[in-house]
Amino acid sequence: MTATQSARPGPRSVHRHFHRIAWLAVGLALCVIVFGAFVRLSNAGLSCPDWPTCYGRAAWPQAAHQVADHAASAIRPFETHKAWREQLHRHLAATLGVLVLVLALLAARREAWGIARIVLAAALVALAIPLYMQGQHVAASVLAILGEAILLFAALRRAGSDLARTSAITLAVIIFQALLGMWTVTWLLKPLVVMGHLLGGLLTLSLLAWMAWRATDRPIVLADAQAMRRVLWVALAALGVQVALGGWVSANYAALSCGAGSWSADNFPKCVGLWVPPTDFAEGFVLWRGIGVDYEGGVLDGAARIAIQLAHRMMAVVAAAALLWAAVRALRTPGLRGWGSTLVALTVAQVSLGILNVKLALPLSVAVMHNAGAVLLLFVLVSLLARLRAVD
Repeated sequence: MTATQSARPGPRSVHRHFHRIAWLAVGLALCVIVFGAFVRLSNAGLSCPDWPTCYGRAAWPQAAHQVADHAASAIRPFETHKAWREQLHRHLAATLGVLVLVLALLAARREAWGIARIVLAAALVALAIPLYMQGQHVAASVLAILGEAILLFAALRRAGSDLARTSAITLAVIIFQALLGMWTVTWLLKPLVVMGHLLGGLLTLSLLAWMAWRATDRPIVLADAQAMRRVLWVALAALGVQVALGGWVSANYAALSCGAGSWSADNFPKCVGLWVPPTDFAEGFVLWRGIGVDYEGGVLDGAARIAIQLAHRMMAVVAAAALLWAAVRALRTPGLRGWGSTLVALTVAQVSLGILNVKLALPLSVAVMHNAGAVLLLFVLVSLLARLRAVD
C-alpha cells in the first residue's frame, strides 16, 4: 500500500475562513477537555453550586464575605482556590459553544432556511437559560428540547452538505454538553452524568476535528483505504470503551481501589495484594441510583470499586492491542509511517501513565496527562479517518 497527500486549498463553497475557525475550535476543545479533567481531578467540580453563575456572579467571588448572603452558600461553603477553576472551565466551554455556533451558521448559509434553523434553535436554548435560573425548569427544558430537535432535523436532512449537517449535530452535542455540565453540579457529581460529560466532550472534539480536516481538504490517498479504515474503526471503538471505563473509574473514585503509593506488585499488576481480589461487578456497574445523593468522594464499597478498576485494566489490554495493531498497519504503509510512530508513542505513554497513577497514588499532574493522552489518541485516529481516501 502507498499513500499520497493532496495540498489543494479548502472548499470555498462554505466560507474561506471556515477551516481556520474550525481549527481554532479544535484547539479550544482540547483545552476545555484537559482543563475539565484538571477541575474534576482537583475535586473542584462542585465548587460553584449554582449554574451557570458562581454564587450568583458571572465570574467568581474573590472572598467568602462576598457570598455570605447568597443562597448557594447554604449548599456549599465557598472555596476561593477551587471556585475559579470551575467557573473558568464554564467560560471556556461557553466560548467553544460560540465558535461552534459560528461554524454552524457559516456552513448553513447556502442551505435553504439553513441560517433560520440555526438561529431559531440557538434562540430557544438562550431563552431557556434565564428561565432555568428563575426556577422555571419545565419551561426551560421544553425550550432546550425544541432547540435540540431543530438541530437534529438539520443534521439528518439528506439534502444538506456534509459540513452543514456535521456542524448542526456538533452544535446539538455541545448544547447537550452544557446540560450535562449543569446536571453534574445540580445532581452532585452523579457518575453517569460525569462519564457522559467526558464522552460528550470527546465527541465534540471528534466532530470538530473531522470538520477541520474536511474543510482544509488535505486527503491522504491510499490504494487500500477501506482496509485501513476498518482497522482504525476497531481501534477507535476499543479506545472509546476504554475512555468510558476510565471516566467510570474517575466518577466513582476507584482509581486507587487496588492500593497505591508504592512500587510493590501488590497494587499493580496485583490488586490489594491478590491476583484474584474480591469484586462486585453488579454493584460497581449500576448506572442509575436516583437523584439527591452526594457522590463526591464516592459511595461504593471496596469490592465494587475494585471491580471497576479491574474492568478498566482488562480493557486497557484490549485497547492497547487494537491501537498497536493500527500503528503497525500504518508503519507498513508509505505515507502513514509518521502517524504510525505517533500512535505507538502515545499508546506506550498512555499505558505508562496509567500505571504511574497507581504507583504514585494519583498525583494531579500525572492524572491530567493521562486524560490528555486519551484525547491525543482520539485526535490521531479521527484525523486519519477524516483524511483517508481511496484511489479514484
